[in-house]
Amino acid sequence: MKTIYIILIFGLMGWAFYEQTKPVPNVFIQVIGVLAFFFLMMKLMSKVSSNNKDKEEEDV
Repeated sequence: MKTIYIILIFGLMGWAFYEQTKPVPNVFIQVIGVLAFFFLMMKLMSKVSSNNKDKEEEDV
């Protein structure tokens, strides 16, 4: 699943960057690309454990 997110992230950002090269870029496509990028990064990073949780348990 992680590789699917990574492929989607690069694909959407490539699409958003390609849209910027046009003489009249469509702002809605760029906004959708950036929002999808942040959403997919959130999904991708939710699988990474926090280091702060371990530190808080040691302090208790």
